[in-house]
Amino acid sequence: MRVLMISPEVTPFAQTGGLGEVLSGLPAELVALGLQVDVLMPRYRGINLELHRIKPLDLKVEIDLNANKVVARFWEFLDERGVRYLFLENERYFDREGLYGTRYKDYEDNAERFVFLTRAAIEMALARPTPYEIFHAHEWQAALTPVYLRTLFAGEPLLRDSASVMTIHNLGYQGIFGHQDMPLVGLGWEFFNYRQMEFHGQLNFLKSGIVFADKVNTVSPSYREEILSEEFGFGLEGVLQEKGAHLSGILNGVDYNVWNPATDPHIAANYDPDDLSGKAICKANLQRIADLPVRPDVPVIGVVSRLSPQKGIDMLQDAIPSLVGQGLQLVVLGTGEPQHHDALLELGRTYLDNTAIFLSYDQDLAHKIFAGSDMILVPSRYEPCGLNQLYALKYGTAPVVRATGGLNDTVEEFDGDWDRGTGFKFVQANPKALEQTVFKAARLYREDLQAWKRLMIRCMNQDFSWKRSALAYKELYEKALQERQRVLNPRFGGPE
Repeated sequence: MRVLMISPEVTPFAQTGGLGEVLSGLPAELVALGLQVDVLMPRYRGINLELHRIKPLDLKVEIDLNANKVVARFWEFLDERGVRYLFLENERYFDREGLYGTRYKDYEDNAERFVFLTRAAIEMALARPTPYEIFHAHEWQAALTPVYLRTLFAGEPLLRDSASVMTIHNLGYQGIFGHQDMPLVGLGWEFFNYRQMEFHGQLNFLKSGIVFADKVNTVSPSYREEILSEEFGFGLEGVLQEKGAHLSGILNGVDYNVWNPATDPHIAANYDPDDLSGKAICKANLQRIADLPVRPDVPVIGVVSRLSPQKGIDMLQDAIPSLVGQGLQLVVLGTGEPQHHDALLELGRTYLDNTAIFLSYDQDLAHKIFAGSDMILVPSRYEPCGLNQLYALKYGTAPVVRATGGLNDTVEEFDGDWDRGTGFKFVQANPKALEQTVFKAARLYREDLQAWKRLMIRCMNQDFSWKRSALAYKELYEKALQERQRVLNPRFGGPE
């Protein structure tokens, strides 16, 4: 099976969040299952061609875009796992400081930039001698791919049997633009209607992809159910409800070649469930980096997050005085909205002896926080899947999470009576619930180190590798192809 994934970001080339890590781990596991996988992304300015051994391809296509001829050039990198990464080059669209915008606002031409990405994906596919069987679009930036397959390129024989899959990583980001951008898409106004591409008078990329895709999935079973509700549907709950059985939830995985305390080169000492001694060394190292008192008896709470209300950072800010009042130490790493930067910096100055605030994206420090903390706090208001709690489990760092989406799916509530569970969960989205749950975890750490050690070992023995998820994606691809055949051939149950 030949698969083309289209994504706005991939780790380690360009990343703003968990999406990039999904596009690093999932394709390799699919290749291990016998699939041929290409991954297409923009060639952003920050991608180091020499470091990643990225070479130019002898391929150039011209795209009619907004009454102009736009040239698309391609680069490639074949990694040791057998995944081919392709990079779409156009200086006008992608030679910029940021991926989607500046710190303060999105780029005004994002609609045009990602129309170009999806159009280029189809044109590149047509330039191949053999067709892709699956076009797998990730997030709103790639969501017009399923639309083009069934509209602008519907008459192409090479694409006739191809099926499309649309993965929603976060429904809160939909790619909504003014109706005046509809001609830019290259389709007639007949598609600008409430059942297809229109959304409250505007053009909605993600809605369009959901409507036209053969299969739609999101990144955890619980989030699949949540987005059918008004609370979490962001206005698309009706569209998603209409997908019915064509909407699924597949839990994200973790690349344990990268996130594994037994082999991690970023941390002060390696450790595993049979020998936890390195964990204490990592904790002391983190306390020194954070300029906090090196005390093994004080619980360290780590937070690695985008700084936004979705991630519950405002709840964390309100809870910090109470947390440090109980003698806990807090290490925060992340970037995001300016008001959270300012508030956290002020809290860091106020509680200098108990808090360390790092306002950056620092992969090396992130590994040190997962290894050196006793708990990882993830207080998200909603969380499609979440990767941080999965990393924390592998590092024997107990997750303290709000019971929503993938957090609820992957963390089992600690039960001292039955000596089971892998973390601590709270339901209400408020600072008080957060505080009480952290205090519950801290009491266990302080009062029963043997129970805490057993908890750590249970965490580390959880398996959230990509292997299981890749099998589910392979099955989803097969169902999408079967569905496509039913549509094309009435003998297989499709429409006349």
